[in-house]
Amino acid sequence: MISHTYPAIVHWTQAKLLGQTCNCRLICSQYSAKKVILNLSSCSTSSRPTTSMTSGKWMALSGLMSYSNLVHAVAGAVGSVVALAVFFPLDTARTRLQVDDQRRAKHSPFIMAEIAKDEGLSALYRGLFPVVSALCCSNFVYFYVFNGLKAVMLQQTGKVDPLKDLMLAFIAGVINVIVTTPLWVVNTRLRLQGAKLQTKKYDDQSKQKYNGIIDCIKKIIRYEGARSLWNGTMPSIVLASNPAIQFMVYETLKRYFQRILKTAELSGVLYFIMGAIAKAMSTVITYPLQVIQSRMRAGFSKEEESKSMLGNILHLISTRGIPALYKGMEAKLLQTVLTAALMFLTYEKIAAFTFRLMGMKVEIPKR
Repeated sequence: MISHTYPAIVHWTQAKLLGQTCNCRLICSQYSAKKVILNLSSCSTSSRPTTSMTSGKWMALSGLMSYSNLVHAVAGAVGSVVALAVFFPLDTARTRLQVDDQRRAKHSPFIMAEIAKDEGLSALYRGLFPVVSALCCSNFVYFYVFNGLKAVMLQQTGKVDPLKDLMLAFIAGVINVIVTTPLWVVNTRLRLQGAKLQTKKYDDQSKQKYNGIIDCIKKIIRYEGARSLWNGTMPSIVLASNPAIQFMVYETLKRYFQRILKTAELSGVLYFIMGAIAKAMSTVITYPLQVIQSRMRAGFSKEEESKSMLGNILHLISTRGIPALYKGMEAKLLQTVLTAALMFLTYEKIAAFTFRLMGMKVEIPKR
């Protein structure tokens, strides 16, 4: 009985939502139990195409708003937090090299040793909470949007390919940037305050002046204007190509091994290696933009804040030389490759475990 009644209810509800009249008649009669028959012959023909279009919209919406996307988002956020907490000192070394002009470029272990010697071991973890907060929110948004768009694409076309992965990942990255950039600006400010920078004019600005995330947001708005919370947005939008390339490479490798090994869930070692390869490729391609992004977020140079992204690149080359665009890349590669590899491993295992608990089967991708 339910199978006969459900289409009628859906049809009637859609017509009401669209402000249309529906002449469908539900005829009930006794036959052991109530039997419901739907007479669609009297439905106006004008409402049928609209109903079809509405169904398509409902399908797209259901693809975006699903438990599956929520699982991916939570797993991605948890995976990123675990990975960052493990390799955070490397990220501290990378940020110092990108922002501090007078600091000599050295291998990451030497930079970390210098920071620990001059400022104490705790300095390597300065700003951990703001970074974790920003990264958790950022990855939740990114994984949710990416997997939601991917689900809609699969509903419409039945398959994805590397080019579609690149497009969807870039769109997800742009949305993520617009939503979470203020958190990353605050994160950079909190990490650098109190730091002993070797560039004198920056060291004077790095003194303690913010008491946590909320206080930092309030003071930036009060003294610099709300617009400053989105410093570095343009490089960040262009840098959405970084996770876009990363996810394109990762998803392509993942589908390849799933088909070759004929299994939807791969081993942890494979997830780790695929994540490392994908992040290494995306980082090398986009690193100069990351340097500009970090400098703009730090807000030390008002001259750099007033310039465009291209203007900042040319200014850095003219004042510091081309090597300045790649300063700290070793620390960045070491940190991001290891972090991304561990993040993908954690993310995939959490997602797979959750789907098993929910009784959901993950299918092997088709060619």
